[in-house]
Amino acid sequence: MVSIKGGRTRLVTGAVATATAGLALGAFALSGTASGATGSAESTGTDRHPKPTVVLEHGAFADGSSWNGVISRLRADGYPVVAAADPLRGPASDAAALRTVLDHVKGPKILVGHSYGGNVISQAATGDPDVQALVYVAAFLPAPGESALELTGRFPGSTLPEALDPVTYQQADGSTATDLYIQQDKFRHQFAADVPAEEAALMAAAQRPIAQAALEEKATTAAWKSKPSWDIVTTEDLNIPAAAQRFMAERAHAHTTEVAASHSVAVSHPRLVADVIERAARATVR
Repeated sequence: MVSIKGGRTRLVTGAVATATAGLALGAFALSGTASGATGSAESTGTDRHPKPTVVLEHGAFADGSSWNGVISRLRADGYPVVAAADPLRGPASDAAALRTVLDHVKGPKILVGHSYGGNVISQAATGDPDVQALVYVAAFLPAPGESALELTGRFPGSTLPEALDPVTYQQADGSTATDLYIQQDKFRHQFAADVPAEEAALMAAAQRPIAQAALEEKATTAAWKSKPSWDIVTTEDLNIPAAAQRFMAERAHAHTTEVAASHSVAVSHPRLVADVIERAARATVR
């Protein structure tokens, strides 16, 4: 496991710590030219093999732009990138949406999930031989039968319930459902404490809500059981307690990096996140 504080890396141990298809295809963000959509690799001229496409899945209270800093660094290093739009309706339907993106991207892929997006990639990658590795970023790695809500509540430390702003609405069939936002005046402290205040305020205003039912829905598959995994554990996280993240990473035998960061680590530490993704790519794609 690698531990990082203040941008410095310290080796801790020598061992490795052990949703609407049309919406997804219409809304996923390409991080550049059409080559990203087809998965054709960008070459730096020094690589013997084409680089895999990195597919990024955001989590609750965020959108594809949360990956911008990571995307720019990956592209600079020659990786084609696709940031998929996560509908945030439930792991099963969100995974089905992500699979339409994965099917559209040709060749080997590295699949990355932040927060609730970890639930989604764990299901979407199951049985897909082109997904070479999974990278979890302050994320959930549920086992079949587990939900995000259950995993968060299993360990102390999350202050998310007190920061939520629920919005109940009527669905087309007449039933009611609830979407969850984070209260804007609490967003930075809860979600992005190490992000500059002005940037965090923009993130709060643009946040995407998650269906409450999505956090309660139980996982049915776990791709981390059969695919190599990397995990970034955020030790100052107020959404998913660090203890919960460590538990899931160890259970998955993931290559783990710990960093003193908020839940928005992809925004506050984009170089670190990109480095871990590239490490996964180099280790698994031949």
